[in-house]
Amino acid sequence: MNGPADADATSGSAAASGKAGAWRPRLVLASASPRRMALLQQVGIEPDELIPADLDETPHRSELPRSLAVRLANEKARAAARVASHRPDLAGCYTLAADTVVAVGRRILPKCELAEEAGACLRLLSGRAHRVYTGVTLITPKGAERRRLVETRVRFKRLSAAEVEAYLASGEWRGKAGGYAIQGIAGSFVVKLIGSYPSVVGLPLYETVSLLTGEGYPAHLLWLNRG
Repeated sequence: MNGPADADATSGSAAASGKAGAWRPRLVLASASPRRMALLQQVGIEPDELIPADLDETPHRSELPRSLAVRLANEKARAAARVASHRPDLAGCYTLAADTVVAVGRRILPKCELAEEAGACLRLLSGRAHRVYTGVTLITPKGAERRRLVETRVRFKRLSAAEVEAYLASGEWRGKAGGYAIQGIAGSFVVKLIGSYPSVVGLPLYETVSLLTGEGYPAHLLWLNRG
């Protein structure tokens, strides 16, 4: 799962942008998350540029978790698209953004920066089900906005005090929504998952590739060059 702590990747051209050549439109990822980059690479897609959006992610009063995920994905995509519009090398690009929200009922859990926050989240999630919402927004070269929202249900085992303390000591929770990263140690807490695993990590792959190909981005052609 992604959060501010993931924003340690340097914005700029993705490593393989030159490899893909000029025969395809450019793709901007509105994130510096190494998790989202790795997920895109898993399906053979290399963003040409990383333009993370620095936004206030505080929920609005009475805002529902699913609404927050959609709103933040939209705002990230629009902010990155505005930056890209002033770059001649990114003319006619696609802009992709996502945001992940963890919730128990209507309660939105924070992207934890303090051990006390993470501990409170883990104790709340212990032995119960919660929902993870990931909003995805794609802005096309013509300025059209396409959106998806993916909801995944996750159930945790009942965590002992020793497990919580050991997980906090690992530091893996830092900057993660809900105080955990399912792709790491916390994967051992998951009893059941209904929905999209990559969405919980930070980017639902089926929906993302469907958005891109549906709007004319040649994701499938990129697979031909992988060999």
